[in-house]
Amino acid sequence: MFSKEAFKDIIKKYEYEEIAFLEDKDVGLRAIICIHSTILGPALGGVRIFPYQSEKDAVVDVLRLGRAMTYKASAAGLDLGGGKSVIIGDPSKDKNEALLRAFGKFVDSLNGRYIAAEDVGTGTKDIEVILQETKHVAGISEKLGGSGDPSPVTARGVFSGMKACLREVFGSDSFSGKKIAIQGIAGKVGSHLAELLSQEGAVLFGSEMNQEAAENLKRKIDFKLVPLDEIYDIEADVFSPCAMGGILNNNTIPKLKVKIVAGSANNQLLELEHGNILHQAGIIYAPDYIINAGGLINVAHERNPQGYLKKRALADTEKIYERIKSIINVSKKDNIPTYLVADKIAEKRINN
Repeated sequence: MFSKEAFKDIIKKYEYEEIAFLEDKDVGLRAIICIHSTILGPALGGVRIFPYQSEKDAVVDVLRLGRAMTYKASAAGLDLGGGKSVIIGDPSKDKNEALLRAFGKFVDSLNGRYIAAEDVGTGTKDIEVILQETKHVAGISEKLGGSGDPSPVTARGVFSGMKACLREVFGSDSFSGKKIAIQGIAGKVGSHLAELLSQEGAVLFGSEMNQEAAENLKRKIDFKLVPLDEIYDIEADVFSPCAMGGILNNNTIPKLKVKIVAGSANNQLLELEHGNILHQAGIIYAPDYIINAGGLINVAHERNPQGYLKKRALADTEKIYERIKSIINVSKKDNIPTYLVADKIAEKRINN
């Protein structure tokens, strides 16, 4: 049974305000919307379409992602709450207008408590289909008055945060000659990040599930493509996770031969204890929801009463450099993991 009741034992482990299980058999829709918090404002979060191995995996993912969005918005100083939605399916096969519009009707029924944006498996065009059923969306195209694809801005924020990490480790934020291993190098964010790094003279290694996308990227920039399970073994200066979450765990962390972990993926730590392990190993970890906040900052600017201005959104995104720098400084001073420093920053706004 696809319902909250069927997963009550899992759900009770997580804090959240509201969770909705959506099903429309006529269009093949099975989705979950999690509103984690609306303390600071409406819960804004992406619509992820992914072929989860089980419904349980989908439930856990949406709950973890919803919390991350709350913390991301808070730490970035935005008047937004956190939420997320997942649609169970293969975006290359199952995504269509009828399914997206049915989902949009469910979003509309929440009366603005949840604002849908793009995520893994969705793009600007998909959000505009959802827009036909609800005004509660973000990340629409510039021609409709929105900000367009947030991925380039997310990449810009990761680039800025990575520079702060380099400054701490090497005394310079120059990328020239620095070796960077990107997991998901040809993805929506990874590809933009790779291009920025290539322009600055970085030596790039990358793994990618989509081989066609990887080959297309290789026509633009130079990088060494490595098998998926070998990206952790690359001897580099930075490991940049830009794919799915939970990839920093007991199996992968011992393989890392880097000084910095800084990437765009959400929920990179499988468990919080893995942030402690990175800290103890002397690896600087840029907390994911701090460094990857550029996309959220960008779409949040669509809500500005004066309208969206890209220059203003990019200026706010550049502030990620100082946020990461400050978190590293506190981590060093108090000898606590960077993820804990970030959590305290986010929780200060949420709890006050």
